[in-house]
Amino acid sequence: MADSFEADVVVIGAGVIGLASARALARAGREVIVLESEDQIAMHTSSRNSEVIHAGLYYAKGSLKARHCVQGRRMLYDYLDAHGVTVKRCGKLVVAVGAEEAASMPGILARAEENGVEELRLLDGAAARKVEPALSAQVAGAIQSPVSGIFDSHAYFLALQGELEDAGGSIAFGTPLLSGAVETGHVRLETGGASPATIRARTVVNAGGHHAIKIAAAIEGPHTASLPQPHYVKGSYFTIQGHTPFSRLIYPMPTSSSLGLHLTIDMAGRGKLGPDAEWLPDEARPPFDYRVDPARAKIFHAEVTRFWPGLTIERLSPDYAGVRPKLVARGAPSGDFRIEGPETHGSPGLINLLGIESPGLTSSLSIAEHVAQLAGQAAG
Repeated sequence: MADSFEADVVVIGAGVIGLASARALARAGREVIVLESEDQIAMHTSSRNSEVIHAGLYYAKGSLKARHCVQGRRMLYDYLDAHGVTVKRCGKLVVAVGAEEAASMPGILARAEENGVEELRLLDGAAARKVEPALSAQVAGAIQSPVSGIFDSHAYFLALQGELEDAGGSIAFGTPLLSGAVETGHVRLETGGASPATIRARTVVNAGGHHAIKIAAAIEGPHTASLPQPHYVKGSYFTIQGHTPFSRLIYPMPTSSSLGLHLTIDMAGRGKLGPDAEWLPDEARPPFDYRVDPARAKIFHAEVTRFWPGLTIERLSPDYAGVRPKLVARGAPSGDFRIEGPETHGSPGLINLLGIESPGLTSSLSIAEHVAQLAGQAAG
């Protein structure tokens, strides 16, 4: 027979957004339980990315991505410094190959400045090659972003977990959500795993990542009328064998579905390329196949030699892959985060976090602050 108990706040998902949100709520004095279907924290989107701290260059003015990326990046640097997490403010160059790409740089620069991104510079091709001599002669210009960086994301996740637990919160691993309903005065949750339970929570935060839309649909209530269809984009990574002659992150000009095949230098100094953007079939659902197809090296090599002609295909080795949850279909303009509380979707006590893809990691502390504010309203 399942246990039955009442709870103040239940956060569903122990990825970075769930951990950050749970930490913020616990530090605000709420009693927090995190439900995680896996046996460890941050097993999916959170741990399968570039570990890049994004500046906030590309996102539409007034969007949640723009707001939370810029604010979250500032908060994240402060947090990492305060907690001794390894971070490197290496900066980024967004490079334009040829005159046509260079013509779009002022628009990106203007949007970034509208978003509040600091210290940006527009470089011509010669100036770009002066700071990164390995760039192609075809690079006609670049946007330099000194505030971009890389960091040890796993150490960050552990710090969030530690602060959550220090503030009295807990994580129930191996505890998937099976179903639920918005009821008078609470949200009822039915959980599975080794210790099934019925939980009646004052506030529920759905930070389920890949599963967030499925979780929202499994909880009966008015919010189910406005749920989007999920879409998923797989992004593979390749490592670069041998020395990588760059000291900054190198990004191509962005496309509608991704920021392009970018080059990063990890905390150990190793070069890495990716992610690419491989749209999965409309019917694709988790769990996903995270294997990297070695044949994709040809695509990576062709894309990256546009700005780094010295790279040989023999130096590329398959590494890992991640999957980005999307709220828009292939070919549509890039979507925004959906962070919705009762005022938006009509289900008291429930906060849904949908489509939290890049720059979710950079944005995590700012999103968590937003969630804590919504939770205060939800509980009011």
